[in-house]
Amino acid sequence: MEIEFVYFDLDDTLLDHQDAERKALADVRARYLALFGALSVDELQDTYHTINAPLWRKYADGEIGKQTVQQQRFERLLEAVDAPQADATLVARYYMQRYAEHWTFIPGARDAFEAVAKRHPVGVMTNGFAEVQEKKLDQFPVLREASEAVVICEEVGALKPDPEVFDHATEAAGVSYEDVLYVGDSYQSDVKGAEPVGWRVAWYARNGTDGQATNDRGFIFEDWSTLRERLR
Repeated sequence: MEIEFVYFDLDDTLLDHQDAERKALADVRARYLALFGALSVDELQDTYHTINAPLWRKYADGEIGKQTVQQQRFERLLEAVDAPQADATLVARYYMQRYAEHWTFIPGARDAFEAVAKRHPVGVMTNGFAEVQEKKLDQFPVLREASEAVVICEEVGALKPDPEVFDHATEAAGVSYEDVLYVGDSYQSDVKGAEPVGWRVAWYARNGTDGQATNDRGFIFEDWSTLRERLR
């Protein structure tokens, strides 16, 4: 592939957000067993997703601020388990502490990132709350050290799939739109954000595609060795 710059998404592409989230919720359940013990960890995560996803969409659309998301997702989680009197702030704080303890690379992702970085200029482009993403980059310094551009979308003032953040990232890379490849896991944020501006997409579909596809300039992969082979 004729590629001049490769951007990588962070959560659930390089770092295993889903696993860290699940383990953090398991820690919350164990600490506050009287509140959450009626739910299994899987049920707790499903309930959390049901609450968090629409709040995140409103945040991405600029309808609410991140403080509202951070507070309301746990207030509503406590309401869902009939414990509205509990302190949502304490639960949220403990969750974030435990979430940070469980950050890890997805197996194969770090090796692939470093291998690609030896052959191409690379960068990181990520949604997520800026202060949390900064801590992840601090915890895994190879991501900054190898990157020629790091784009935290909140700091730009727009979130994927908004074209504004892709315009900013293209300028930061210093190449043409058609010469950028974006490696990401989200069809909605990554594929649907990158393709309209002319980027190529390598869709990391470890959870399947649900019948979706990239355009003919991109490709789908489930194993990091595939990406390494395509970018040799």
